[in-house]
Amino acid sequence: MDVIEISDSEREEISSSSDMEVEMTEADEIEQIVPKDTATIAEEKKKLGNDQYKAQNYQNALKLYSDAISLCPDSAAYYGNRAACYMMLLNYNSALTDARHAIRLDPSFEKAYVRVAKCCLALGDIIGTEQAIKTVLELEPQSSALTSEQQSVQKLRQLETTVQNNYDTQAYRNVVFYLDSALKIAPACLRYRLLKAECLAYLGRCDEALDIAVGVMKLDSTSADAIYVRGLCLYYTDNLEKGILHFERALQLDPDHQKSKRMRSKCKQLKEMKENGNILFKSGRYREAHVVYTDALKIDEHNKDINSKLLYNRALVNTRIGSLREAILDCNRVLELNAQYLKALLLRARCHNDLEKFEEAVADYETALQLEKTPEIKRLLRDAKFALKKSKRKDYYKILGVSRTATEDEIKKAYRKKALVHHPDRHAGSSAENRKDEELKFKEIGEAYAILSDARKKNRYDSGHDIEEQEQADFDPNQMFRSFFQFSGGRNASFNFDY
Repeated sequence: MDVIEISDSEREEISSSSDMEVEMTEADEIEQIVPKDTATIAEEKKKLGNDQYKAQNYQNALKLYSDAISLCPDSAAYYGNRAACYMMLLNYNSALTDARHAIRLDPSFEKAYVRVAKCCLALGDIIGTEQAIKTVLELEPQSSALTSEQQSVQKLRQLETTVQNNYDTQAYRNVVFYLDSALKIAPACLRYRLLKAECLAYLGRCDEALDIAVGVMKLDSTSADAIYVRGLCLYYTDNLEKGILHFERALQLDPDHQKSKRMRSKCKQLKEMKENGNILFKSGRYREAHVVYTDALKIDEHNKDINSKLLYNRALVNTRIGSLREAILDCNRVLELNAQYLKALLLRARCHNDLEKFEEAVADYETALQLEKTPEIKRLLRDAKFALKKSKRKDYYKILGVSRTATEDEIKKAYRKKALVHHPDRHAGSSAENRKDEELKFKEIGEAYAILSDARKKNRYDSGHDIEEQEQADFDPNQMFRSFFQFSGGRNASFNFDY
């Protein structure tokens, strides 16, 4: 940034005029009575403005330069000075306007071209920067005033190409990275800011994107691009209705805004399919709802918020049509998109529980409890742990090959059949390893019958309580076998195996 030069003699003159007390003569008094011309007053305003500028009181300097321009509107120097002041206040658009006006007043004003180049670069106007640099070098071929800007504009052009290539391949993280580099060179470029905001929205960083869009709208409330980005943020946070309104507003400002046209269409389509799927689900038409949710998921893979809800809804549909494993897969995808999605976590836990994957169910309920400590989740976790504990015990119903609703007579018949098949005497001629295996099965069959044939023990077992170790330790499967067949009486009191 160029500093306005004030000579030592001028500085001494300003200083002496303010610090020294001068005895007024009659001639001085007469001079004061005669009014100064506007050019003189304007020059004084400019000098005072220079003092304020050097003291970095830019707002004060701006007012003084504006006063000078009002008094002498044909002075290119005054516009040049005010342009420099605007630049220090980061108001590059106003600075550019003043610098260009100075050039119209004096086409050979080199410093004005320098300021045009600096402003255009800050605003991301590559062509404007290059044209201004070219003019400066035509006026003064040996000028080095814009050496830095020459290098920066070349780098900016390269960055724009890189940004566009990454945008075209939807590499939005890279776009944001390279735009940050571009914004260091062109900090006032609204186009770069809004493109960054757009990519942040695609990446799910909607709060950051919205801050940028709102900041731009404060500078330009009619910016179709800024309104488009706000609509995009609403769309990606599942506020489809308001998103559509913003896209339509952007199209009112710019009927050829292609991005708003595409997003308005996508937004309407997604809203309609989502609502249709919900209606089908509520009316019990689950398979049709499944198709609609699946098609809706294909519309926009970047909309994590809506897609997580669509996946959760499809998971619910899968539970209604008995596809529990598919429901779990959908819940997995939901939680990949949003690890805090409590409903999906609870639904997956329920599916695991129904599939008797109790360890997975317990893990999900424990995670859910960390997200929200409610009495209901505590109860579900307690039940899942109890089910897990029960699952690790011997399944006596399975050992006997009967259902949990089997009658006393069915349990007896099952024991009789299994005990005869696995009695050790029946396998006396088998290998040692096979005899050991059959003895173990025979013992388990006896244990199962001992529990399930005793009403008290069966009730405790069905309730999930452990059977006392002492009762199990005293159990003799051979004694159980003899007692069973003796009690049965008649021909069943003694028997011979058919080897």
